[in-house]
Amino acid sequence: MAAAPALKHWRTTLERVEKFVSPLYFTDCNLRGRLFGDSCPVAELSSFLTPERLAYQEAVQQDFRPAQVGDSFGPTWWTCWFRVELTIPEAWVGQEVHLRWESDGEGLVWRDGEPVQGLTKEGEKTSYVLTDKLGEEDPRSLTLYVEVACNGLLGAGKGHMIAAPDPEKMFQGLGEDNQRSYQALYTANQMVNVCDPAQPETFPVAQALASKFFGQRGGESQHTIHALGHCHIDTAWLWPFKETVRKCARSWVTVVQLMERNPEFIFVCSQAQQLAWVKSHYPGLHARLQEFACRGQFVPVGGTWVEMDGNLPSGEAMVRQFLQGQSFFLQEFGKMCSEFWLPDTFGYSAQLPQIMRSCGIRRFLTQKLSWNLVNSFPHHTFFWEGLDGSRVLAHFPPGDSYGMQGSVEEVLKTVAKNRDKGRTNHSAFLFGFGDGGGGPTQTMVDRLKRLCNTDGLPRVQLSSPERLFSALEGHSGQLCTWVGELFLELHNGTYTTHAQIKKGNRECERILHDVELLSSLALARSAQFLYPAAQLQDLWRLLLLNQFHDVVTGSCIQLVAEEATCHYEDIRSRGNTLLSAAAAALCAGEPGPEGLLIVNTLPWKRTEVLALPRPGGAHCLALVTVPGMGYAPAPTPTSLQPLLPQQPVFVVQETDGSVTLDNGIIRVRLDPTGRLTSLVLVASGREAIAEGAVGNQFVLFDDVPLYWDAWDVMDYHLETRKPVLGQAGTLAVGTEGGMRGSAWFLLQISPNSRLSQEVVLDVGCPYVRFHTEVHWHEAHKFLKVEFPARVRSPQATFEVQFGHLQRPTHYNTSWDWARFEVWAHRWMDLSEHGFGLALLNDCKYGASVRGSVLSLSILRAPKSPDSTVDMGRHEFTYALMPHEGSFQDAGVIPAAYSLNFPLLALPAPGPAPAAAWSAFSVSSPAVVLETVKQAETSLQGRKLVLRLYEAHGSHVDCWLHTSLPVQEAVLCDLLERRDPAGPLPLRDSRLKLTFSPFQVQSLLLVLQPAPS
Repeated sequence: MAAAPALKHWRTTLERVEKFVSPLYFTDCNLRGRLFGDSCPVAELSSFLTPERLAYQEAVQQDFRPAQVGDSFGPTWWTCWFRVELTIPEAWVGQEVHLRWESDGEGLVWRDGEPVQGLTKEGEKTSYVLTDKLGEEDPRSLTLYVEVACNGLLGAGKGHMIAAPDPEKMFQGLGEDNQRSYQALYTANQMVNVCDPAQPETFPVAQALASKFFGQRGGESQHTIHALGHCHIDTAWLWPFKETVRKCARSWVTVVQLMERNPEFIFVCSQAQQLAWVKSHYPGLHARLQEFACRGQFVPVGGTWVEMDGNLPSGEAMVRQFLQGQSFFLQEFGKMCSEFWLPDTFGYSAQLPQIMRSCGIRRFLTQKLSWNLVNSFPHHTFFWEGLDGSRVLAHFPPGDSYGMQGSVEEVLKTVAKNRDKGRTNHSAFLFGFGDGGGGPTQTMVDRLKRLCNTDGLPRVQLSSPERLFSALEGHSGQLCTWVGELFLELHNGTYTTHAQIKKGNRECERILHDVELLSSLALARSAQFLYPAAQLQDLWRLLLLNQFHDVVTGSCIQLVAEEATCHYEDIRSRGNTLLSAAAAALCAGEPGPEGLLIVNTLPWKRTEVLALPRPGGAHCLALVTVPGMGYAPAPTPTSLQPLLPQQPVFVVQETDGSVTLDNGIIRVRLDPTGRLTSLVLVASGREAIAEGAVGNQFVLFDDVPLYWDAWDVMDYHLETRKPVLGQAGTLAVGTEGGMRGSAWFLLQISPNSRLSQEVVLDVGCPYVRFHTEVHWHEAHKFLKVEFPARVRSPQATFEVQFGHLQRPTHYNTSWDWARFEVWAHRWMDLSEHGFGLALLNDCKYGASVRGSVLSLSILRAPKSPDSTVDMGRHEFTYALMPHEGSFQDAGVIPAAYSLNFPLLALPAPGPAPAAAWSAFSVSSPAVVLETVKQAETSLQGRKLVLRLYEAHGSHVDCWLHTSLPVQEAVLCDLLERRDPAGPLPLRDSRLKLTFSPFQVQSLLLVLQPAPS
């Protein structure tokens, strides 16, 4: 007799169903406890430990010792290899057989010399299917190897994994007030009633009840969710680069199994670097990925070498991310990516839309702005318009995650949280364990399949990026447009954390720029010179690897920071060798005395004071003039003191200890402790320092964020400002004037940290430099330097990639004060009509302008995830430049370039050229010739690519002049594909180019054949 219907209590019924499938409760009698039937122990288990990450063929030759279940292994970052001998009982013929493996650490199963399955408890992968159905003829004995890394999915930190708190977290299912939710609960309850875990013959009845529920269809207007398999793997973070190689293998070999079992399942994969590693270390797996790419199930996305930081890399470095990435995807998978995929970086430059479009990409996906601490970003699907007006279609998955697991709660959240309801009816749903890898599971795929078209839920389809974005584009007529940068209101500390990494990044960007330029000029001038294309590609890929969003930002463990530092040293060392080789080729066959070649790698003429090396290790100062992108001979000792065209530098120390430096352009006055009391433009007498205030004021802040130590600086740190006060009498004259004048001082920052600084003014120079050395030993402190300006403006200007943008200097709205700490590249400027003050730097990125105070962020001292961050010695330079008129007309941009690209004094192995020579010049100061390199496709090596951009924010026509033997000139995109419009007219070695504001243009120059 059937049981009579009973009144149901929501909570008890729900918990009854949950306990019936729980992996924790009542597993002796619930359904989960019956998931596996008979079991038997492995026949034999042995292992060996190694600190190295060995290849399989080497590992299996090692000495394995007996091991048993329950053994511990380690320490952290070591690897334990297990040899597993299996004997399968005869009674299991006809059944599915699994190897169950639960261990700490990340495991990879090897079978017949190939990786076949990743294993992680955290990633819910604890069994490997030996066979779907054991056949009569199948072998009963097997030997497997399990490679276990002694670290978890998210590194090896103590305590809990760091995770951002969600102040608005809601817990929801279908909801108690929803008709469909009651139907779901009652169906599940009835399934528990009819299903006896000990009697499998009752399972079909329960399955029929579930099928009936999921078979009830939704309406035509249901929102469509595009479920994409995804596995975000940080290229380095809480684990070193080399461990990421194995994370990729563990994750993707499991994905291959999912694709084999589920032909409709599609997996998206970004970061060419990771695929290149797999190609090198696991060629068999790489071949399988190529096979599934041909089937359309494995879809490379992103188009970049790594998922780089979106703020700190230079414009040229961002171009190279796409150039290297898209080239790799085309070579290995037969096509380039059509969407930029950057789900987890800490903000997005306003120049990215232009760079994307010129790299063949018009679609963009991220979700990171859902982490905003102050303001909720108003859209999930919109057009993003960049600095130059370029637009791309942007989509943020409304579930605000790239690691969904396919639950009903997540599916409902995706619809409920969508901020563009009514504008579009499609959303992305990225599912799979991420950050540390892992990826999707069969359970997730099964869940999403069941939800394909169920009444009360959105329509869910296993989809692809192409289908998603095509659907969004088909309904884009009502989408809104966001103009400018996508600023993340969190993680502002990453602009400053790990100063040595930031310095390495800026220096290596410069070195590669200089090597490419000189090598290009040597190529054009010398028939014997071979452009070092392969070496430069290696060095660029190292730099691009370090620009991953948890490396250049400093939000990584000490082990990663040490690896990154080694990469920078490699680039410096090999780059300088290549520089010398190019300089030698430029000198070949030129008349002139042996000695030095003075090289200017910037596109405008420069006259600067340079310290020239002399025999015995000494240096002497010389005033040198070098044409743009060219060279000049070094002055001979007899010509070191020419008649100065400008006033020499005067240095005066007053009786009170203060020092004045004056070069006739600016006059600098320092108080006896080294603070700047006056900065005057001599011609107009205009004072730049605010009345009653002092500049070059070092300030210390308490820096204890809410949670993410290396990442965050909170607005409340500003309430803890403490000026660092020096002692009178510490200021002394350094260089006494003439070509250069300087003063220096010492400053005790705290009992543990100190600073020394030389303030330098050169003849003819429009800015004063501050060469600084800091010995830093602090905990949770933030050091900045401030310059209160006698300037009033509601906005300040900050350099970004290929241009600049304005940000407010006030806190009128929550959007304004959320930008209390921002990023900039080489300069920032505060100007009113007719006058302004610019602050330049050679390796810093954190900045702010509040009211009239320009502030440069110097050093932080977080303790997690690297307790040693920034401890020790630092060297850097910043400069201050007052100016009349606009910063554009006053030359702030070339001044900042000059600070970052010093003139090079390169030894000439033979005679140095006797005359100056210039390869390129540009007629307009608004246009910067940023890059000169060999074309990627230049097999014979006689094609160059030039990259120019409009820097002032103006429409401008300009002439590019070259002294190189150019045969043909044609515009190309950032991937160096020729403009179908064909060659440009070349007259008298000049090309006319037209720019719109902040436009980036690339030019392909075909050189005439080299003289024999």
